[in-house]
Amino acid sequence: MRVRVHIKQISQAFLTILLAMSMVSCGEFPLLQKSSDFEYKYEAAKAYYMEGKYSKASSLLYDLLSVLKGTSYGEESLYLLAMSEFCGKNYDMAHKDFKKYYQSYPKGTYVEQARYYSALALFKQTPEPRLDQSSTIEAMGEFQNFLDQYPYTPLKPKAQEMIFALQDKLVEKECLSAKLYYDLGSYIGNSTYGGSNYEACVVTAQNALRDYPYCAAEKRELLSIMILRAKYQLATKSVEEKRVERFRDTIDEYYGFINDFPESKYVKEAKDIFHQAEKAVKRKHLDLTQDDENK
Repeated sequence: MRVRVHIKQISQAFLTILLAMSMVSCGEFPLLQKSSDFEYKYEAAKAYYMEGKYSKASSLLYDLLSVLKGTSYGEESLYLLAMSEFCGKNYDMAHKDFKKYYQSYPKGTYVEQARYYSALALFKQTPEPRLDQSSTIEAMGEFQNFLDQYPYTPLKPKAQEMIFALQDKLVEKECLSAKLYYDLGSYIGNSTYGGSNYEACVVTAQNALRDYPYCAAEKRELLSIMILRAKYQLATKSVEEKRVERFRDTIDEYYGFINDFPESKYVKEAKDIFHQAEKAVKRKHLDLTQDDENK
């Protein structure tokens, strides 16, 4: 008897979905919006979702949320709404509703997926590196919270991949900032008396290397050569009493660069900087020696 009842329930549910899909295919969306048969309307929303008509699915589900809240359909309807928005590329609303889901149903059936897709929706909205990266930082935090909550999730490799991609975007932002400082050179501020732009380039690049030690090798290489370039330029434009010290710092930076990137495409440039810095130090040493002899 139990088997027969179960089969009957499945048949009725399947029939409901078929009827809903039939209405969907007949273009009866306006009638569905006005319908007071909430269960039928919900099945139609699911049918729209299955057919990839996410905007219509979202519209029906929004109408149903308050009605279905507290029922057996409440949890699923909120998750399905968030998925409809995500698949429809309405990422801002998707993030908010995924978050609403896992806050409303902390032990819900879809809570793990909701936390992941909440972070992924933020990821989809992150801007190009030249723009403000606040949302990138927020997305990284959301993915990290997800991994902290579910350290053994099968979605871990994907979440980590997203975090690395977001980190690369932040590193790219820092690369652009460092390059901007370098390109400004002595045009803003008086680099002859302090070299503020070159120093800013060095500090920006060093901070990026410290904050993102696992960024792509090509980014680390670019940041490192920018530090070497900036230190050399800073030395050449320094006042006399600071020049030798800064050329020596440039030489030290060269050795660090060559040690880290022995086959870098910037090796020739780095060696040219090294030779120029070395000549400057030797020249100063020779001048000092001659001065001592003249005394």
